[in-house]
Formats: sequence, structure tokens, C-alpha cells
Amino acid sequence: MMFQIFVNKLISLGCKLFKKNGTVLPGTFSYNIKQNILEKIKYPKYVIGVTGSSGKGSTTNLIAHILKSNGYDVVYNESGSNGIRAITTLILNNCTMFGKFKHDILLLELDEKHLHLAFKKNKMTHLVITNITRDQPARNGSLDLVYKAIFDALDGSTKLILNADDPGLMKAKMSYPGEIITYGLEKTIDSYTKEKNISIDNAYCPICHKKLVYKFYHYGHLGSYFCKNCNFQRGKLNYTGKNIDLKNQTMKINNQSVKLNKDILYEAYSTTAAYALTNTIHLSEKEILYALNENPIPTKRGNTYTLNKKKITLLESKNENALSYYQSLKYIIDAEGKKSVVLGFDNVSRRYKFNDISWLWDVEFELLNNSSIDKIFCIGRFRYDVANRLIYANIDAKKIILIEDVDQIIDIIQKETKYNIYTMVCFDMTAILKNQILEAKNGNN
Repeated sequence: MMFQIFVNKLISLGCKLFKKNGTVLPGTFSYNIKQNILEKIKYPKYVIGVTGSSGKGSTTNLIAHILKSNGYDVVYNESGSNGIRAITTLILNNCTMFGKFKHDILLLELDEKHLHLAFKKNKMTHLVITNITRDQPARNGSLDLVYKAIFDALDGSTKLILNADDPGLMKAKMSYPGEIITYGLEKTIDSYTKEKNISIDNAYCPICHKKLVYKFYHYGHLGSYFCKNCNFQRGKLNYTGKNIDLKNQTMKINNQSVKLNKDILYEAYSTTAAYALTNTIHLSEKEILYALNENPIPTKRGNTYTLNKKKITLLESKNENALSYYQSLKYIIDAEGKKSVVLGFDNVSRRYKFNDISWLWDVEFELLNNSSIDKIFCIGRFRYDVANRLIYANIDAKKIILIEDVDQIIDIIQKETKYNIYTMVCFDMTAILKNQILEAKNGNN
């Protein structure tokens, strides 16, 4: 064990010296030397995992912020690298040479399919599951396979914090032997009573397979539901988010007023989940509210820049996840005034080489067929595929502009539209756009 820890620390040091990220490479060597290395670690009192198809990064960051704001010594994968090799890097770098974890709390954003690799023997004390939706279909297959991958890694000793608005998650109530804490959101001004998304991943009761009845939907299959044929339902929640006001970025959780970090609905889910988890591990409401209301976390995504009097808002949408795209699309359409949109990506995934783009047809691009949209700029290696999907959504081809040269994106956008701009791209392309914006701003100074 000492050898693996030494190798991990040495390679991490080398990565720092060469100014490389170093979140995955050290763990790759350490994990390959001995794959059960993580079973030998002496873990702290709290080992907290956060997993799910979307929202796990935002939720993890909020949990870490609440804990740190109240003086807890917590280590977490701030970079967002959530595979087994990145987790190995993080854990071994924060251990003594004898394998004792050096901090009070280990908090991990976890890939759903890597959960069993990280914790084969040493079990998590708590696990937050945000949702299970159609995500990375070429890799994950069906929702049932993702659910199985998560719950096969659990033995009942882990306390679960589940998003009860997801019926596919709530079937765990019928079979999981351990304790389950539930959270969810009450009806908002944007909720609807008739299904309208093209992506409804869980329309049927997971117990008797009859179609579920919804009191309301938030988006996709998330909402308040029940089955007429059996007793399956969302039921009473342990932590309820309500009075959600996205415009003013406020909500209530169990009747406590809470500030939202961003004016988008998934932030209400992340905030409620973080509140539930931290209260479950015995932080007081006063401590939690201090972190959320008086010492808010700086926003990392959705940053807005001003360039030549135009606002450019960078929204990150997760490739291969239709509901992640839906949240960004709705945010753009709901924004005041006319606007232009940037779409595109160079690679479907950072995790595998093949580039399946069938998921583009799950995304509700029809929302962009709206009078408030001035232009849509398609960028990246798959710009023609994205443009083709937009045309099938009956969007006027005259609004669609393909940008061939990635280095000219900002210059072309500036010339072609006089309105504010929203970019809706994946993580790597966001970094490219951000650098171009900053270069353009520096050139104007």
C-alpha cells in the first residue's frame, strides 16, 4: 500500500511541476498496480458520495461550501473528475503513507458506473442520488442498468438521500434495506400538468407498470406522481423546496428562507439536496443558512461577460443528456428580449472515443423555434449535424450560421448579431469560448 501511495504522490508532484492538471494520471498508475488499494484506506467518520445523471457536480460543490463555511475539514473532487482513477488520485494524495485519511470528511462526486469500483468493501456513510435520466446512452444503456449499477454497490449500511421527484429512484423505497431520506420540489410557476417534453424517461409505475398520473411536472419525468393501480407515489418528503422564485433567486426549504446561487431550477434541486445532506449529518439549520444566505458560494457556471455592449452568457449543457439541454433551452427562451445562441461540440464524450449523436434527437430544440431568437451559431466538429437537427425542428435556415474556424467564433458572432448571446455548449468548448472572450476584451482595452 505504501508503494502505491508513494507513486501517486510522486506523479502528482510531477504533474504540478509541469503545470498539468494531474487529476487522473497519478490514480491511473496507482489503481493499475493494485485495484483494491482503496479498500485498505482508513476512512474518516463521514464518507459522502453524490451521484446521478445530472446535477451531481453542483450538489457536491454546495455541500462542500456549507461544510467548509462551518469549519469542517473536507476534501472533495473540486475539478469534477469523478471516475475511479481520479477518485484514486484524490484519496491517496490525502492519506498518510500508512493509508490513514488525513481529513474529517471525504466528499466525492461519483460516476454512477464507477461507484462499485470505488467502494467494494469500505462503504459510504451517505449517498445523495440526484436523478436517473437518459444519459450517455451509448455507454449506460437503459435507466434500469444505471439503477442496478448504483444499488449493486450498496448493502443497506449507507444512508440514502434521494430525489423523490424521480419515480425511477423512488422504487428504492420498496427494496432498499437501509435508511432513506427524501427531498423534492413543490409546484412552481413553470410547472405544468400535461406532459409536453419529448423526453419522458419514466412514464410508468416501476412496481405494477401502469401509467403514472402526475399532479404536476417540473421537466421530463420529474414531478409529483402517483399510481392509480397500486400504492406507489412520491409521498411525504423529508425536505421540501417550495415558494421557488427564480427571478429573485429565493426559495424556502422546510419553511426556512434560502437564497439560490443561480436563477435556474436545477439549482433549487441542488440546494435542497445539499440542505438535506448537511442537516442529516447534524449541521444545524442556522449553520446551513449561514453558508447559503450570508456566505454564498461564487457561481462557477453560467458566467456572463460584456463585450462591445453585448452580454455573453456561458451556459454549460451536458452532452448526451436531453434534460440538461432542456434546462438551458428554457433558460434562454425565458430570458427577456431578442437573443442569439451558440451550439456545438468537438467530441461527444471525454470518456470514450466513439461519437454517437442519436441523443440530439432527444433534445427539444423545437423550443428555439421562437420569435425571440435572432441567430443560431453552430460550431465545432459536429456543427453540420447540429444544424441538420435544427432544420428538422422547423427553425428557419436563414437564422442558422455555421462557423468553420473555431478561432473566429467571437469575431463572427459580434458581426452577425446585435443582440445578447447565450452559449449552450459542453465543458471543453466553454473553455475555448471563455478564452476568446477574454482575449477580445483585452484587445479592446
